[in-house]
Amino acid sequence: MDRTERFYKIELLLKSRGCVSFAALQAELDVSPATLKRDLQYLRDRLAAPIVYDAFANGYRFAAAESGPSADTRRELPGLWFSENEIHALLTMHQLLAGLDDDGVLARHLQPLMEKLQGMLGTDEGAARELMRRVKVIGTARRRVPSKHFELLGSALLQRRRLRLRYFKRSDRTTSEREVSPQRLVNYRNTWYLDAWCHASDGLRRFALDAVRDAALLAEKAKHVPLRELEGALDAGYGIYGGGDAKVKWATLVFSAEAAQWVANEEWHPQQKARWLDGAVGTGRYELQVPYSDPTELAMDILRHGDSVVVTGDKALAALIAQRLRSAAARYAAPPAAKLTPA
Repeated sequence: MDRTERFYKIELLLKSRGCVSFAALQAELDVSPATLKRDLQYLRDRLAAPIVYDAFANGYRFAAAESGPSADTRRELPGLWFSENEIHALLTMHQLLAGLDDDGVLARHLQPLMEKLQGMLGTDEGAARELMRRVKVIGTARRRVPSKHFELLGSALLQRRRLRLRYFKRSDRTTSEREVSPQRLVNYRNTWYLDAWCHASDGLRRFALDAVRDAALLAEKAKHVPLRELEGALDAGYGIYGGGDAKVKWATLVFSAEAAQWVANEEWHPQQKARWLDGAVGTGRYELQVPYSDPTELAMDILRHGDSVVVTGDKALAALIAQRLRSAAARYAAPPAAKLTPA
């Protein structure tokens, strides 16, 4: 039984029996007297557990509730308990979250919970900080979001209220006013997005938070969209361009044996299909099939592999990739610009 489990056991014993002697606690926990004394002291000092010794009953119990408006109503340990391994996993997850958090907005709101979890680990502050430094998240190409917008959009999502957005659309470089009902926050490749029902276009849309120029919370209640409908509309295709009204198609990609060593361990899409070609598992060419509706992001991922991949079957997608490669090659083949010489 680790230390966290002992804390939980002590809490259960005091709740169920009311007052428990030192000898009974020691027998139930199967620990030395010194260990039990340290556990009781830790519960009082670090977790603020109101455990007192009742000399008349010769045992330990939770202090009786005080009366009055300023009374501390906490008369037992927190109801949410984890094993020590689970707490380590949660702290690791917190570090991962901090790596995704541009301005520390999420970490700031979660900090009280994290401090409580660190206390449950039974380590001092220095050891807890050391633990957090053992997990490192390296983000690239992060598009930062102003904290005021993130908090406002997150609040609207939780309160189920509508928003008015002033949004910059990169495809045609225009700015428009939108009234939306927020449905879900998405973090994808170090960028935050808001999935929302757009009342102007009367449909589900995905908005990049870094393209939000201004936002205001409205009094109207947000339109509710069931999660199944939301996922079906926005998650069916490929990547962040997974939604829209376009029909979902399947792309077939064949990777060379060299590239297959890495691609075979990657998930491009939750519904992807894959197989090894040439009758050689793990050594030959690798075929990957992924669904998509908009080719924008899929094309970028294909081009990332250069001449190590070929698109087969889908003539339109193959032509798009070929055109992009020719255009890139032409840029490198062009003669260098003439140097300007001083008059």
